[in-house]
Amino acid sequence: MSISNPYLLAALGCGFTFLMTSLGAATIFFIRKDIKQDLQSVFLGFAAGVMIAASVWSLLIPAMEQAQALGMVAWLQAAGGFVLGAEFLLLLDHLLPHLHPGSEHPEGPSSSLKRTTMLVLAVTLHNIPEGMAVGVSFALSAQAGASVPLASAIALAIGIGLQNFPEGAAISLPLHKEGVSKSKAFLYGSFSGIVELIAGVATVAIAGTAVYILPWLLSFAAGAMMFVVAEDLIPEAHLNEHSHAGTFGVMLGFLVMMVMDVALG
Repeated sequence: MSISNPYLLAALGCGFTFLMTSLGAATIFFIRKDIKQDLQSVFLGFAAGVMIAASVWSLLIPAMEQAQALGMVAWLQAAGGFVLGAEFLLLLDHLLPHLHPGSEHPEGPSSSLKRTTMLVLAVTLHNIPEGMAVGVSFALSAQAGASVPLASAIALAIGIGLQNFPEGAAISLPLHKEGVSKSKAFLYGSFSGIVELIAGVATVAIAGTAVYILPWLLSFAAGAMMFVVAEDLIPEAHLNEHSHAGTFGVMLGFLVMMVMDVALG
């Protein structure tokens, strides 16, 4: 297989983000106490900042450029896909019972699932749009005359991977607190990230059906990620109580992702 093979590229990119999730989950073996709230706010804010910057520079702008190159109405594809992506995550949010770390009350339909299972489902919801974003970026970078250079796709994978590290810890530590053994908490936390690999490769397969779908997929992933930011990450950063820590994290994550995209793009 050539290095230009989109499936191979997506698998490598999403494999890296999965690895970072696993490394984050492995902190369960080294951290004996809960992460301080201020530090947790920084981590959550950082993830939000990365995803905001990635949605703009790595997804929405390339979506408009790709649509324009195909002779389509650029803003229509970007706006339409963005709304569909947000609606898709909203639908999953209503259909899947899940429990966010630090929350006492589960969301979604009533369910007899264990709290530990619903904790894993909450993180899984986050990882779907992240996998889609990495997958579609690599799929587009593999095309001739692509509007997303391979370096930009790599920058996106690195950015998502960086914010996946604290996300892995954010699932394994609460699971252990719920009574799950350290080894099982690590496995659950680690494999919560496997959905990124699945979503990434599946998105490449969809993108391969028709070039006209690409602008929609890029903006779809952006809308889905922005839903996660607005619905979960920023509220969970407790910006009202720890505004300085959470805001610092958002700005740092945005800056890191922006610099990587510009420097490598």
